[in-house]
Amino acid sequence: GVLKHRMTYEIMDPEVIGLSSNKLVLGKHSGRHALKKRIADLGYELKEEDLNRLFKRFKDLADKKKEVLDEDLEALVAEEILRVPDKYMLDYLNVVTGTVAVPTATVKLKIDGVEAQGAGFGVGPIDATFNTIAKMTRTRSNLVRFTITAISGGTDAQGEVTVRLQENGYVALGKGADPDIFIASAKAYINGLNRLEYLKTHPSLDMSERRL
Repeated sequence: GVLKHRMTYEIMDPEVIGLSSNKLVLGKHSGRHALKKRIADLGYELKEEDLNRLFKRFKDLADKKKEVLDEDLEALVAEEILRVPDKYMLDYLNVVTGTVAVPTATVKLKIDGVEAQGAGFGVGPIDATFNTIAKMTRTRSNLVRFTITAISGGTDAQGEVTVRLQENGYVALGKGADPDIFIASAKAYINGLNRLEYLKTHPSLDMSERRL
């Protein structure tokens, strides 16, 4: 825990040099209360069930990373909380690639709660992953944007992938974050497909609202 009197462990006031007061970095031993406080400090007010779901994702990430930074937490909130219903969910991904191997992806999804598994090829591991998911979901969206950003520092940094998908006048943005960039890419693509599915199943939206 944090000692009651800060000056017994802080050599100077962090606010003097423009840092936020007592900004703690969370890790694998951080508890639910610490996560709740940090999320509140970042400006998010979550329902109890959302916090429980986020805490599970936080613990999974903390097992992979030494430190979970604010950027990591915001990515988790965006991916886990600010989302539409999941028609498609990623259960498993295995990628084979290399200088002589043909890039191959094996994917296990839950589609409307039913498990499905498939495999496919591509010009690279991410292309193979997207091709396999598109084949399994029988979707025909066009990938019009793909970006990768490191949202925290270090060799164990989370990568955040953003995709923009387009289909029949609908445009959806998908985001995914994970220390494994292939998994982050799959999450982003599936997130985009779920958003497209939401738009397609709400035909009352006018053209100006056909973006998500």
